[in-house]
Amino acid sequence: MNSIVLAVVGVAMMILGYVLYSKFVARRIYKLQDSFVTPAHEMGDGVDYVPTNKYVLWGHHFTSVAGAAPIVGPAIAVIWGWLPAFLWVTLGTVFFAGVHDLGALWASNRHQGRSIGSLSGKYIGHRGRNLFLVVIFLVLLMVNAAFAVVISNLLVGTPTSVIPTWGAIVVALLIGQAVYRYKWNLAVVSVVGVVALYALILLGDRFPVVLPETVLGLPANAFWIVVLFVYAGIASVLPVWMLLQPRDYINGLQLFIALGILYGAVLISAPTVVAPAFNDSVPEGTPSLVPLLFVTIACGAISGFHGIVASGTSSKQLDKETDARFVGYFGAVGEGLLALGAIIATTAGFRTIADWEAVYSAFGQGGVGAFVQGGASVVNSGLGIPASLSATILATMAVLFAATTMDTGIRLQRFVVQEAGHIMGVNIGKAIATLIVLAVAMGLTFSAGADGSGGMLIWPLFGTSNQLLAGLTLSMIAVILLRKGRPVLPVLVPLVFLLLMSVYALVVQLGQFWAAENWFLLVLDVIILIAALWVIVESVSAMTAARKNPPELDEEPLPSTAGEKRSL
Repeated sequence: MNSIVLAVVGVAMMILGYVLYSKFVARRIYKLQDSFVTPAHEMGDGVDYVPTNKYVLWGHHFTSVAGAAPIVGPAIAVIWGWLPAFLWVTLGTVFFAGVHDLGALWASNRHQGRSIGSLSGKYIGHRGRNLFLVVIFLVLLMVNAAFAVVISNLLVGTPTSVIPTWGAIVVALLIGQAVYRYKWNLAVVSVVGVVALYALILLGDRFPVVLPETVLGLPANAFWIVVLFVYAGIASVLPVWMLLQPRDYINGLQLFIALGILYGAVLISAPTVVAPAFNDSVPEGTPSLVPLLFVTIACGAISGFHGIVASGTSSKQLDKETDARFVGYFGAVGEGLLALGAIIATTAGFRTIADWEAVYSAFGQGGVGAFVQGGASVVNSGLGIPASLSATILATMAVLFAATTMDTGIRLQRFVVQEAGHIMGVNIGKAIATLIVLAVAMGLTFSAGADGSGGMLIWPLFGTSNQLLAGLTLSMIAVILLRKGRPVLPVLVPLVFLLLMSVYALVVQLGQFWAAENWFLLVLDVIILIAALWVIVESVSAMTAARKNPPELDEEPLPSTAGEKRSL
């Protein structure tokens, strides 16, 4: 199979999905209205509620949800063959992820920017809300702890990425000031920011930063983990316009340039996909394709984490409700393109099938390392960019996305802690909530030793918990649509599929944890499974009641003043 076929067919499917299907969903299902005054205007505070240009907001949303997961998941899942991964990424992006992400953004926007967990109390019930928050908290904990480990390992393993990783923060701070304080033209700022970012990549490739084995008594990777958590804690409490938005926006542009480089190299060099379409000789110990494929590839096909971001930060920054289609659905398309690039890099970036099998010698092998290695080979052969610089570009891309997801994740987990405090009648301030989040995440990360390996302890449950959360989010969106008398089938189909696959995967993993005598993960799996089944029962009850009651009238849009208040 020529990799050009995968690239052209995959990209065409996703673009057509945005042009055609997203328009149908936005107009007929969610019925987006320009006249509806968004929470960013109604509740603007200059910190979390900030009306934002849709391109800047897309950058924030897309890079916050992307992270390393749309690279790691596909790069592991191709062990079953490239065809199952390709189909799940392309069809999942169009019919599952776009509907889910846009729906979460719309639902939150229609309820003053409230989170999905908070909304579940109104539409599913208080018991459902409490269990929903448990699942959300665990998913965010997994993301924050694991991504800190992934980023630190990349910084140690690819020292040429250190300078661009930390230099990007300075670039983002300057962009935020230029756009919001000095009102510079966004196009000019974008060009300057991208040039500065790639200058940092060239500088990093020339001057790699290699830490000694121990720094302040900590192993090198543990030192980076501590620095990452300190940075993420500070970033999570700053006004979104100061660092979060501009950092994510410039990273979004950087990603599309990096994807352009990767896809351009594919078109020029036309590497052959050496991996099998279906792998009939998977290594011993590899679990069955069904249901594990659908939870191994989460981000890049559909991910519950996206719903947390959409309702946690992005909905508070929508300038116009109709911007949700571009921000939510096209954000999912962007992530699908990244996942497709990961599939191509990890199946066509090796010279022979023997080289590929040497990397994929056991389930769980591959990941970011295979993406950087295979992608660098494709870029080097297609565009002639030196292998070292190619690897730096791809490694920096992975690090920057994981970092933006992490600082957004800390902010979102702080919201969850504050919501939980509100339920218990305790007012938890921003600073205290952030310290609680950092303490729990760092406690987990270093629970297995100073090397930070504890951050990966509960990662095996991330895929199932994440997909379960996506199904539960869709169930809440379905309840809202049923109460409004709207068509629900485009939401109901992915909802049922995801809940079946995620619950099935939880049961399969129970057997694996029991056989391995991993009692910690076994207990955690049981807790998540019970919470999931409980919320499913509550959701079905809520949907049944919604079908029996007369449809609610749509909210009357408030008189719009958005045109007077819109930001750059």
